[in-house]
Amino acid sequence: QVQLVESGGGLVQAGGSLRLSCAASGRTFSNSAMAWFRQAPGKEREFVASISSSDRRTYYTYYADSVKGRFTIPRDNAKNTVYLQMNSLKPEDTDGYYCAAPPAGKNELSPNEALYDYWGQGTQVTVSS
Repeated sequence: QVQLVESGGGLVQAGGSLRLSCAASGRTFSNSAMAWFRQAPGKEREFVASISSSDRRTYYTYYADSVKGRFTIPRDNAKNTVYLQMNSLKPEDTDGYYCAAPPAGKNELSPNEALYDYWGQGTQVTVSS
């Protein structure tokens, strides 16, 4: 059974940092892209960032304009874990953050949530002003 479990959310002041983790299990994830989305109650889910599987030890990443330059999405295949390092946080970054994985072997850096089959339960990030 495929499982994605996020952790690391919390309350932080504006300008601060948080690192979210997404631990994946149930299949091989090293050969597929991984992504983070976020969503506030009553709002549509929003793409945050994605990372490819490695190609000759090179990872490709893609970020939403709203987080570019502030967030990074490293991954550790040995631990089957993808992270979201969030720096210079703003109150508008307050959301539930969700990890997502596409079907095995899919490596598109897509912001389209319909392409992701597996989702975690989410972790809440609250940024105070």
